[in-house]
Amino acid sequence: MKTYLDYMNDPDIVNEPMPLREVHAIRLMLSDETKHMTLERRAERTRNAVLDVETRFNFKFRRP
Repeated sequence: MKTYLDYMNDPDIVNEPMPLREVHAIRLMLSDETKHMTLERRAERTRNAVLDVETRFNFKFRRP
């Protein structure tokens, strides 16, 4: 599995300014993590992330 530094040293983004390079590296990392997931698994991952934020910061998102 690639590390964050591997993504930061990706030849496609290595010439970008550092803040933009970090954004691109995170985007590439998330894309690699989710590219083989089913829609159900991606939805479950998103729901779990939302629940984690709600409990960590004592915040409730509005749901339709």
